[in-house]
Amino acid sequence: MTKPIILSIDDDAAVRSALERDLRAHFRSDYRIVSASSGAEALDAVRQLKARGTPVALFLADQRMPQMTGTQFLAEARKLYPQARKVLLTAYADTEAAITSINDIGLDHYLMKPWHPPEQRLFPVLDDLLGEWSAHARQPFEGIRVAGAMWSPQSYAVREFLSRNQVPYQWIDVEHDAPMRELALALSGDPAKLPVVFLPDGTHLVSPTNLELADRAGLQTRAKLPFYDVVVVGAGPAGLAVSVYAGSEGLQTLLVEQNAPGGQAGTSSLIENYLGFPSGLTGEDLARRATAQARRFGVEILDAQQVVSVRRHDPYRIVTLADGHEVSCYVVVFATGMSVRRLDVPGIDPLLGVGVFYGAALSEAARYRGRDVVVVGGANSAGQGAMFFSRYARTVTILVRAPALRPGMSHYLADRIKNTPNIVVMTGVEVASVHGTTSLERITLKQVGSDTTSELGASAMFIFIGAAPRSDAAASLVSLDDKGFILTGAELIRDGKRPAGWEFDRDPFMFETNVPGVFAVGDVRSGANRRVATAVGEGSASILLIHKYLQTV
Repeated sequence: MTKPIILSIDDDAAVRSALERDLRAHFRSDYRIVSASSGAEALDAVRQLKARGTPVALFLADQRMPQMTGTQFLAEARKLYPQARKVLLTAYADTEAAITSINDIGLDHYLMKPWHPPEQRLFPVLDDLLGEWSAHARQPFEGIRVAGAMWSPQSYAVREFLSRNQVPYQWIDVEHDAPMRELALALSGDPAKLPVVFLPDGTHLVSPTNLELADRAGLQTRAKLPFYDVVVVGAGPAGLAVSVYAGSEGLQTLLVEQNAPGGQAGTSSLIENYLGFPSGLTGEDLARRATAQARRFGVEILDAQQVVSVRRHDPYRIVTLADGHEVSCYVVVFATGMSVRRLDVPGIDPLLGVGVFYGAALSEAARYRGRDVVVVGGANSAGQGAMFFSRYARTVTILVRAPALRPGMSHYLADRIKNTPNIVVMTGVEVASVHGTTSLERITLKQVGSDTTSELGASAMFIFIGAAPRSDAAASLVSLDDKGFILTGAELIRDGKRPAGWEFDRDPFMFETNVPGVFAVGDVRSGANRRVATAVGEGSASILLIHKYLQTV
């Protein structure tokens, strides 16, 4: 555990040396002694200590220093460490200044120089002050700390990324922590650039991208090898299943994920109809277990990386990442799933991340405890989200365009919603606009098929309104249907003919695209059954076909 700091400041080298010697002799077993020769130097040290999350127990400052007096230093230092004890070293002529400081800056004690013998004039005073400090001090968090604001969309994005990638962190709301607000604004220079992410090594990032954050958080963002047997694009249930089976059968496998393992399913609050889990399991739990299983079989997983294109260079397939790096392989499997369709209504963009969320946003649930929230959508994902938020919110209102939840939602889930007293279902309505300044305040609803509108107060809105395939990286290489889903297997056969340019004396395999050695599984595939178990099944089944293809390479 990091030792708390005792920081002494004196511009006289001889006095500073003697003070440091005495402090080390008595306190070094429990405290780290740091000294500075000026107020400016000490303030710089204080800022660095705050950025590292190192606790400061006591400041011991000489009053008579050039440029900055001890009182002036303590006034600035307490903005960052308000709980640290403050002691002033004074001469007889400084007594009045010391007494004034007691009232102005909450000075805890002042000591006359010289302080010898320290056993009588220094140590008892400091022991008493440090005892008070340690009785109320909170142990510092030694991992990643995120200093941001609830009204900052980027602060939400950073928290969500770390949470979904299972990176421990401490959230610090600068609206309720004046010292961290002082430091964060000094480092960012602009409230709009929050959050500031403080790393354990003492460095920091201002409003980082996912890739920057992943790099510094210790996640793998670069491939270790130039060549793999299989590269899987997307770490949802389908991609994780491909990776687990490929790795378990000895194939050198790379899994590339843009956001976090689990995909859209990873945000699900509870999957109740997954085989073998009678009590259900969360999407996060499924993703965590499958990720650990893949790694156990030697699969490399790249986090916060985006595949932008794949090209053919027989017998190899070349995968290009967003940062310009490339990896080669024999087989590419697209398991990129779908993205939530955006709700295009007035007022929504400024409120994204500060009251309006796409998907379940599980990390935000506790924030809306005892408040009114809205879920938009009528499929299973919306129903699962509503059930989850009903544990925290005062009321959950589900907005559905259809005249009823069924048949768009599974029967068991619709029944559970009907029997949950704080969930209200409004059918035949759609969102017309949203309103709020720094957070969501109300929603304007419109009756489907008419111009009738109404107002609904809400603190948060979670949107589940269908999805579009994430097939951009594949679009320049493989065939898509009219909705952008990847065509595979029998769907590529037209009038009994194989796809143009197909050079094999066989039809494309079930999950194979019109480019041999390029496969698609899960929700991104045309004709897929859009269920978690189906995605896992497709990913698992594709390995047999991949092996058959590899025999021809």
